[in-house]
Parts: sequence; C-alpha cells; structure tokens
Amino acid sequence: MTSDGCAWAVLVVVEVVVVVVVVVVVVVVVVVVVVVVVVVEVVIIIIVVVLVGPIVVVAVEVVVVVIVVAVVVVIVVVVVAVVVVVVVVVVVVVVVVVVVVSQFFLKIVVVVVVVVVVVV
Repeated sequence: MTSDGCAWAVLVVVEVVVVVVVVVVVVVVVVVVVVVVVVVEVVIIIIVVVLVGPIVVVAVEVVVVVIVVAVVVVIVVVVVAVVVVVVVVVVVVVVVVVVVVSQFFLKIVVVVVVVVVVVV
C-alpha cells in the first residue's frame, strides 16, 4: 500500500473514532440532562404540592418542560458544532500530513532515481 493509501486509511479510522466518541458524548450528556431534569421535576412537584397546592403544578411543569427542552436543544447544537469543528480540523490536519508525507517520499524517490542515473 502506498503512503497515500496508509494516510487515507488512518484518516478514515480517525474519523470513525471521532464520530463514535462524539455520539457517546452526546448520548451521555442527554442522559445526564434527563436524569437531572427528572430529579428537579420531582423536587419541584413535591415543593409546589406541599407549599401551594396541586393546581399550580401544571403551570410549573409546563415552564420546566420548556426550559428543559431549550437546554437540551442548546446542548445538542453546541455538541454538534464542536463535532463539526473537530472533524474539519482532523481532516485538514490529516490531509496536510498526507500531502507533506507524499511530497517528502516523492522527493526521496526523485533523489534516489537521480543518484542511480548518475551512478549508472
């Protein structure tokens, strides 16, 4: 396999690893947010029912759900933006490395060919 082929194989592996890590991070973040929201919901319901009464619970629930959905959307958007930036940076770095390595090997091949031609 040529150096280009190896470099592109490395790029594919790196990209797959980055995507898997990002998906795992997003899932973990969403699960943590959902757990925190459920705990906060239970605490709010208990406090509201004890202090005010059950009628206000519906209004509080609506507000909490809207806030939670907004927070989850913001977290997902930020994580996706970070993932896109990381993937672009990784691709650019690997492409630059591939080009530099290819040029380096090309120069070595040219030097070897020139030396062989001169010697012969």
